[in-house]
Amino acid sequence: MVDEQFKQQVDAYVDEVWEDVVADIDRLVRHESVEDLSAAEPGKPWGPASNGALVEAEQMAERLGLTVTDVDGYLGFADVPGASGPERHIATIAHTDIVPLGLGWHFPPLEVTRKDGYLVGRGVQDDKGPFVLSLYAAHFFQRLVDAGQELPYTLRCIIGNNEETGMGDVPYYLERYPEPLFCFSPDADFPLICGEKGLYQGRFTSGQVAGEKIVELDGGTVPNAICGQATALVRADAASLPAAERIAVEPAGEGLVRITATGIGGHASMPAGTVNAIGVLARYLLAQGLAGAGERDFLELLVTLTEDAYGRASGIAAADDKFGELTCVAGTIRTVDGRFVQTVDSRYPTTTTGEAITARLSELAAAHGCAFEQTSGDAPFYISPDSPEIQALLATYAEYAGKPDAQAFTIGGGTYARHFARACAFGPGDFDPDKPAWVGSEHGPDEAVSEEALRRALKIYIVAIARLM
Repeated sequence: MVDEQFKQQVDAYVDEVWEDVVADIDRLVRHESVEDLSAAEPGKPWGPASNGALVEAEQMAERLGLTVTDVDGYLGFADVPGASGPERHIATIAHTDIVPLGLGWHFPPLEVTRKDGYLVGRGVQDDKGPFVLSLYAAHFFQRLVDAGQELPYTLRCIIGNNEETGMGDVPYYLERYPEPLFCFSPDADFPLICGEKGLYQGRFTSGQVAGEKIVELDGGTVPNAICGQATALVRADAASLPAAERIAVEPAGEGLVRITATGIGGHASMPAGTVNAIGVLARYLLAQGLAGAGERDFLELLVTLTEDAYGRASGIAAADDKFGELTCVAGTIRTVDGRFVQTVDSRYPTTTTGEAITARLSELAAAHGCAFEQTSGDAPFYISPDSPEIQALLATYAEYAGKPDAQAFTIGGGTYARHFARACAFGPGDFDPDKPAWVGSEHGPDEAVSEEALRRALKIYIVAIARLM
């Protein structure tokens, strides 16, 4: 199917539809599609905000001529028919939900801004922009079908809606529909991701100690992001508290002070270069004696959890030759009914298990007068980079990127790929040596992506799908 004429046809198609692609990304970005289980209802299991983005995406797919199925609001899919029928299909899967907006934005987070060749807005990189690419890749093949060409396999674009907070949408889908013959998720980096560390989350809960000196602790946005800002409301005199790096102190009413720690946030799987604000705050409170006896024990636990991001201080460090080192970060801290609740997120290699992590963190909790429980977990995922599907995708990327030595690699992040028997994560993120300093990353403020990189990724996806066919 793929020859020079086909690739020229792809180039012309991308030029033709590109402004429509950007407009559709903007339509999705305008939905603040954060999970809200408190507002869930039948047909909207992840809450109305997430569902709004799902409906928007399904309407886009219909407008592009695809055959759309909504799966009870858990997720949806859009098909281009092939000779195989719907049972035997090739799939893409991307998601329309986002992490919370967070603080520190210099651009409107809920609309697309074009600046210096980049698109800026929450979700342009993770994963609304890549999702729209998957729709337009399918639209290219729908045009071929409309012109009388038969595809050997049905092409399915799965529209996820719960990737950021647990991926509960995919098990619901797989209970009702057959596995794809092969599936890739445009929700990561090029060249290609063939393996993902195990995913683990848990939480520490203190005894009923809040209030002696610390009225409230609050920080972080989601468990799978490193905390960029954390605050404490304490009983103290603001004038008596010294200045410190990354610490702001302000009066908060009679006898009360609000202390704000600012760190450097980031994705839990990529802690290099980050500074966890929870650790900054805990160290300041301890240094200034701003903790009662029970509160002090909990703050010392926070210091241990934030001493490093690789589980060394907490005693769960592990590594292997496929995935490298385990990571473990403190994500969110809250005050609930007089107790402090601290979440942790770990990405682990094959040399440990979720059970071993739970056992050690439970010991750590007990030593600090706390309780610990695991809240979620998935084993590591791996597909051989020598498989023919992986080689077809790698060859396509190498051709368009001019990188003949491109190799598959593994990550600490979790993508939808881990839920399928034969799958991988495939772009569109790529090394960008000319990226301006203002460009933010996924899950952070000023999230942005190179427009030219997205254009190239759309071409890669179309040609890669043709080769899979």
